[in-house]
Amino acid sequence: MKAVRVLGSEIVLGSLIAVLSVLTAISGFQGNMADSEQNKNEVLAQKMLTDANAEYLTANQMIVYDYSMYDGWYTADTADREEYYLANFSAELQADIDQGEAFSEAYYEAMYAFPNSMFDDADAYFDVAEQYDNHGDSLQLVMLIMALGLTFAAWASLLKEESNMRVLFAIFSIAMLIYGLVTYLTIPAIIV
Repeated sequence: MKAVRVLGSEIVLGSLIAVLSVLTAISGFQGNMADSEQNKNEVLAQKMLTDANAEYLTANQMIVYDYSMYDGWYTADTADREEYYLANFSAELQADIDQGEAFSEAYYEAMYAFPNSMFDDADAYFDVAEQYDNHGDSLQLVMLIMALGLTFAAWASLLKEESNMRVLFAIFSIAMLIYGLVTYLTIPAIIV
């Protein structure tokens, strides 16, 4: 029983308060940093998504323009007019025609390649932001556990040394420290 009473000693409680205070601060700081990274990646994702939408619309306009030029070329009645329309085809349409077909699937893939890659980049930023969000949430949980352990240690230190509640609160504090450390160590890493 004397060994259990040691858990309620001033040195153990003081050490618990110090360690739990530091770990609470560290997890809080790291949680805030994760939230900052989440916000940064969400802003980058939104920017990339906006730019991708603009590029997609530009690709649509180029496709309409190619259709217009192709129709003009197809119905041209002189060689000069044919040459004018041919000269105004997009490089993608010209490559498609060189392959023996106009407006094939390859043409559309080429026209939308850049905006689609931007959409993929936006998705990647959103994925990273979600990872940081989950990471920050896990760190907030660690901070909560550590703060709870700190509370138990503080309450224990206010009680008389002979009090059984002092030992019980010290045990709860140690349990929260262990639980907090296990939770902290099992937080998944962020894969960028």
